[in-house]
Amino acid sequence: MNKRPAADNSKHSLEPSTKDNDFKTAQLKGENIVISYGDDQAVKNVDIVFPTNKITAVIGPSGCGKSTLLRAFNRMNDFIPSARIEGLLSYRDMNLYGKDIDPVEVRLRIGMVFQKPNPFPKTIYKNIAWAPQINGYKGNIDELVESSLKSAALWDEVSDRLHDSALGLSGGQQQRLCIARALAMKPEVLLMDEPCSALDPVSTSHIEDLMIELKEELTIVIVTHNMQQAARVSDYTA
Repeated sequence: MNKRPAADNSKHSLEPSTKDNDFKTAQLKGENIVISYGDDQAVKNVDIVFPTNKITAVIGPSGCGKSTLLRAFNRMNDFIPSARIEGLLSYRDMNLYGKDIDPVEVRLRIGMVFQKPNPFPKTIYKNIAWAPQINGYKGNIDELVESSLKSAALWDEVSDRLHDSALGLSGGQQQRLCIARALAMKPEVLLMDEPCSALDPVSTSHIEDLMIELKEELTIVIVTHNMQQAARVSDYTA
């Protein structure tokens, strides 16, 4: 992994560098990861660390296993019968594939946003409220919907039509709605699998600005083919 180039004015300091501290305090890690689908090996012997409250861009050619790796940290590969995971994937020193680990709890802590917007065929309001409600959320659901949409920079655009279908939103708005939906579950990590690949430049800019704001509260990992985007938003690349 590489930190974006920056001027080094402290070459002779004996203090640990910011980069060293970022990696020492990182909570999301993978060691010797091997991911296979049947006889096909998609990821081979990968060691990776995602620094806390930073944006890490995972880059590389198509088919090299970037999305597969991301899905492994969210345990989305559990839904693929032929998938097999080896090595250690951990969060807060907890083995994400430990026998006593609930995959649902993993997905609550480590949220995911996919390449194509996938809003539920429900109202904008229900897209945000549904998951917290079925998971027993006891707070004010109206306030949660509003705060989640504000966090995704979408509230001002939809506040007067919360009970309209989410499918009537533009592509960029749908993607921000999906981000708001993930944020409503109060994750600590947000995985983003090419979240801007299907969006126009204006919508892409909205998502990039949003990521930079969200890293104050979240650890963000983004898969992207866009080297310019990686340079714009990421603190580290892998």
